[in-house]
Amino acid sequence: MGRCNTCQRITIRMPGSQYRICPVCKPVNLFNRKIMNPVLFRTGQFINAATNRYQHDLQRKQQPPQLQHYRIHQQLPHTHGRKRAVLCGITYNGHKRKLEASVLNVRSMQQLLVNKLGFPNASILILTEEESDRSRIPTKRKIQEALQWLVQGCQPGDSLLFYYAGHACRVPDEHGDEVDGYDSALCPLDYRVAGVIIDDEINATLVAPLPHGVTLHTVVDTCFSGTLLDLPFLCKISWDGLYKWEEHQLRVKGTRGGKAVCISACADDQYSADTSAFTGKAIGALTFSFIQTIENESKLTYGTLLSSMRRIVHHAQQVACRLLPRASSMLQEPQLSSVTRFEIHSEPIIF
Repeated sequence: MGRCNTCQRITIRMPGSQYRICPVCKPVNLFNRKIMNPVLFRTGQFINAATNRYQHDLQRKQQPPQLQHYRIHQQLPHTHGRKRAVLCGITYNGHKRKLEASVLNVRSMQQLLVNKLGFPNASILILTEEESDRSRIPTKRKIQEALQWLVQGCQPGDSLLFYYAGHACRVPDEHGDEVDGYDSALCPLDYRVAGVIIDDEINATLVAPLPHGVTLHTVVDTCFSGTLLDLPFLCKISWDGLYKWEEHQLRVKGTRGGKAVCISACADDQYSADTSAFTGKAIGALTFSFIQTIENESKLTYGTLLSSMRRIVHHAQQVACRLLPRASSMLQEPQLSSVTRFEIHSEPIIF
């Protein structure tokens, strides 16, 4: 007669065998081996997977988004020539906040680039809802591809321009690099499904790759656009006409030596709007004042550009106030931001 080493119960002999087993521990051990251990193993796998997923999401929120590289569409223009541009205008047809002037804004900018600034038509990529080529519809993916095309293979001496007319928004900053705690973001045509394009991604795509000798100008006629390129320095204009550079970045985001300048319609916390005060037809206030200044002024510096645009917008505010008193509040001050500080009154504009 023997006893179990675990529970000290009297063991019994197995039929047809010389071995003895415990009538209690044997079923428990069998249950653990056949059922409980596999269940615990799978539960452990699930917990480990959930923990890893949480840690991955936490790290992703703490780091700026990585630039995704897309295969550039075969129908996009070849990146030949020293000057090239992307012009994007979104009307949001069928949306309750449809924009009437976006396509007109783009066509007007195209004429300025070709007729005044010497950009070849073949080196201008246009994205609007009116394009017959479906690859030129301003979805999130197509805008991302176009921005990558703009800087692809750029060389010293190249002049690049990105123009945007459409909606924008503000979203909470998840990466800790914004002074005001919000990222500015473009709203593509399919933003409700595909999401927005935040300023971190725009900076990583357009600004960070710029080599020495390349100049990028960005003109954004939209709301919340003061730091839409995440450039570190913002030029503020006081009511008495004085200019002052302010730092607007908690993390250094530079270029590879290139120059990046952004001209935007308003500050990050302001709205902008189309107006008919200029021509009787709806057009973006920033777009109109920018075009008028480039066409009519000679030997422009960034200071004279801002001053002239400011006068034109102020005149439109007065006209809009007479016609519709509440409309003038929608026309804001043009903003200028840059990757470096410079003397804006003496720095010439070279497109």
